[in-house]
Amino acid sequence: MASDGTRFIFNAGRTPAETFAVVGFTLKQSLSSLFRLDITVACNDPAIGFKQVLDEMATLTIWQGETLQRRVRGIVTFCEQGDTGKHQTLYTMTVHPEFWRSSQRQNCRSFQNYDIAYIFAKLLKEMDIRTHDTLFRRPHPEREFCVQFMETDYEFISRLAAEEGLFFFEEEYLKENAQKLTFADDSSVLRSLGSLPYNPNAASESSTYCINTFRRSAQIRPAQVTTQDYTFTAPGWPVQYNEYGRKLAYQRPEYEIFDYPGRFKDEQHGADFARYQVEGWRNNVDFASGTSNSPQLQPGRRFALTDHPREDLNDVWQVVSCMLTGSQPQALIGSSGQGTTLNCEFHVIPAIQTWRPQPLPKPLIDGPQIAIVTGPAGEEIYCDEHGRVTVKFAWDRYNKANEESSCWVRVSQAWAGTGFGNIAIPRVGQEVIVDFLNGDPDQP
Repeated sequence: MASDGTRFIFNAGRTPAETFAVVGFTLKQSLSSLFRLDITVACNDPAIGFKQVLDEMATLTIWQGETLQRRVRGIVTFCEQGDTGKHQTLYTMTVHPEFWRSSQRQNCRSFQNYDIAYIFAKLLKEMDIRTHDTLFRRPHPEREFCVQFMETDYEFISRLAAEEGLFFFEEEYLKENAQKLTFADDSSVLRSLGSLPYNPNAASESSTYCINTFRRSAQIRPAQVTTQDYTFTAPGWPVQYNEYGRKLAYQRPEYEIFDYPGRFKDEQHGADFARYQVEGWRNNVDFASGTSNSPQLQPGRRFALTDHPREDLNDVWQVVSCMLTGSQPQALIGSSGQGTTLNCEFHVIPAIQTWRPQPLPKPLIDGPQIAIVTGPAGEEIYCDEHGRVTVKFAWDRYNKANEESSCWVRVSQAWAGTGFGNIAIPRVGQEVIVDFLNGDPDQP
């Protein structure tokens, strides 16, 4: 329950301050997902226009007395006018982070020889999201050819983040009046909330933030991941990587995920992808859940649990997901309900562990596609030492028709093998049919 003096304030769109009085809200957050704030407000104006709030910024603030405890910013994605009473009209709104806009843009495009930091920055800039951080502690090499194919920008970014072992969350900076979309690859970058005592009798100390309930859990998950791939430039390269998870004492090690193709062409990506996958599959092996009256518990934060009777639980934990529920019935004129309440349900894992998302499915191209062979101006034949050519796909709206329009694409020949073969190089400007290895858009 909330402490004495807790209050909620909500502002939205192009409406004057104090237009809305918060009746209640539910805020759902988890790592590597878009938060959702569903809020019900009361207003003296029975005719607030949707144009005033939809796709506009909104802010929910939580105060304890005169101290700001939490701020949540986002855009209004849904608004509903409810019943109108004698004095007030109810409105229900849904708020998502600005990053939600990426879920409304589906595209086909390619990136050549760029790392994920560049790709993310470019896409976010196009969505006018300029305040983001990339807190990386590990190398993330460039990708030779990286294709977004019939995916929303959000699906594309989320998939790449999962492949590279990244998680993301909205980081709040109360003093700086800022909120940033943050990508990270290690739990060491998470900020600490300090300590929170365990107190199952919250009513006796309602003015102090504490943990009311805390339940420890464990479950069986895959124990190892093996990835395998093939590259024609080094056919004898043993492109197989195996990675075991940690804490296998209470499960069978033969629970294995075999992933082919592994979607890597170098040792750095091969070893990293196997480790990121097993850590993603095992991100909920050892976890705890509970409730608290603290509004500050949120994904991307750590806290130290104290005063629990089971000593091994008095440790540092990181928040993976939470649901914050607030009620302020006195916002309704004439209401005789109870006072303000606030409750947080959360899931946490040990802070020493880095949470990673489980692998996400990659789009598959379900058949051959038409493309035009490209090259430098004035050239009839343009190929590399393997006879590969560059092409421009029909769906490519961004790259020019030149030698940089795609990665090098292998050309199928009528007869090939040691001591045998012929070769026919497609000419610049000719139409060709392009297939994809295993349907992978990154491997034409």
